[in-house]
Amino acid sequence: MNIGFIGMGLMGVPMTQRLLAAGHCVRVWNRSANKLAAVVANGAIASDSIAELVSNSDVVMLCVTDTVAVEAVVFAEHGVAASMTDRHTLVDFSSIDPQATRVMAARLKQQTGADWVDAPVSGGVAGAEQGTLAIMVGADAEALERVAPLLAVLGQRHTHMGPVGSGQVTKVCNQMLVSCNVLVMAEVMALAEKSGVRADMIPTALQGGFADSIPLQLTGPKMANREFDEIKWHVKTLLKDLDLARTLAHASHSATPMAGLGAELMRQHASRGFADQDPATLVQLYAEAKHEGER
Repeated sequence: MNIGFIGMGLMGVPMTQRLLAAGHCVRVWNRSANKLAAVVANGAIASDSIAELVSNSDVVMLCVTDTVAVEAVVFAEHGVAASMTDRHTLVDFSSIDPQATRVMAARLKQQTGADWVDAPVSGGVAGAEQGTLAIMVGADAEALERVAPLLAVLGQRHTHMGPVGSGQVTKVCNQMLVSCNVLVMAEVMALAEKSGVRADMIPTALQGGFADSIPLQLTGPKMANREFDEIKWHVKTLLKDLDLARTLAHASHSATPMAGLGAELMRQHASRGFADQDPATLVQLYAEAKHEGER
C-alpha cells in the first residue's frame, strides 16, 4: 500500500519512521519543507505538492495541529480533496472537533467518494517512536479494515468506537483525563517541595499504586527537577483539547466542571509565555505563587 503522510510535527515524524521501518513506501509533505529532512534520510519520498502526494498514494494520513489546519489541508484549492478519488482512504490522526470531523467526512465522500477514518492517538512521542500508541477509531467498518494493517504498525491496539467522529469524542475524553492529571501533578510536586519532601521521589514512591500513571512517571521527574528543555508535548495542545471538551459538553448538555477549571488554569499558564512549552512547566504556576506570597 502506498502511503502519503502530511504533517511532520512531534508525532508525524516518528509515526512516519515506523511506517518506513515496516517496509512501506511513504511520500511526505509538510508546510515547512525543512521538517522533512529526518524522514527523507530514512527513505521517505518528499512531494513537491499535496496533489503529487495524493496521486501517488492509496492512503493519505494527516497529523496536523487543529480543526482549522485539517480543513485547510483537505479542502483548500490545492488540498487533498482536489486530487482524491473513491480509491483513496483518508486517515486523520489529528485531535480535532468531532462534529467538524463528521461534516468534513461527509463533504469528502460527496465530492470524491473517498472514506474518512478519524484515528486520534494517545501515547505521546515515546508511544509514536515505539509503535505503542493507543488509537481511537471512528469509521465505517470496511474503511477501517483497509487501513488496519497500517494502524497495527503504529499502535499497540486500535479500538473501533463507532462511526466517523467517534474516535475524536474518545480522544476528547482521553485528554480530559490527561490534562486534569497533569494539573494535579503540578500541585502535588509544589506541595511536596514546600512541605520538605523530595518531590523527585514522588513518582518512585507512588509507582504501582492507584495514583500511578504514565504521565506521572514521564512528567513528574521533569517537574521536580525543572527539566523543561526537552519538549515532548505542548501546553497549547492540552488547552486546545480542553476547549474541545467544553464545546462537546455544551453540545451534549453534559457537566464538566473539572475540565472547565482545567482549561482556565491551562489558559492562564499559556498566556504567561508557556504555550509552546512542555506541560512539565505547569509546576511553575505553583512554585512562582510561593515566591509571590513571600514578597
